[in-house]
Amino acid sequence: MRKLAWAARGMSVVSGAVLLGALMVPSAVADDTPGSTASPNSSMTMQGKKCGSRDVSSAAPDFINLPPGLIFRVATDAQGHSFLNDSRNPGVWINLGLLANAPTCVTDSALSVTEATTGVLYITLLNQDGVLHEARCTTSTTPFTPVNLVAACGTGFSILPNTPVV
Repeated sequence: MRKLAWAARGMSVVSGAVLLGALMVPSAVADDTPGSTASPNSSMTMQGKKCGSRDVSSAAPDFINLPPGLIFRVATDAQGHSFLNDSRNPGVWINLGLLANAPTCVTDSALSVTEATTGVLYITLLNQDGVLHEARCTTSTTPFTPVNLVAACGTGFSILPNTPVV
């Protein structure tokens, strides 16, 4: 009878340990949702996992040819997509995947704008492989839209050589 009681206690200890381990699994490990946009050049296979991170960058030009209070923003999502907003179009977010050579699995972003007669908006995106991609878009008095962004950004994104982030 003592052997049965010992076995029963042993089973409850093992069951408790297994349950505790299941409850303590990090949600990132448990999350295995489809819809990844992993880069084909990625050294890691990200199928079924989120590959990006949420990030926001902004730039506010301060020159006479553009209206005061203008702000350009880039936001990235957990699936690695990136979007541009021109504050002259409230609520309109343009998928930067429209541009040629747009990176996938974007993990970070940066914006800057020159203040000249025709300003240039520099959009810099970092993908999961640590490679920086840059697009140069000509600003004007017309807000950026999905229709005019491709023309404003010319050749789209190009890789910045010798990117130090790896």
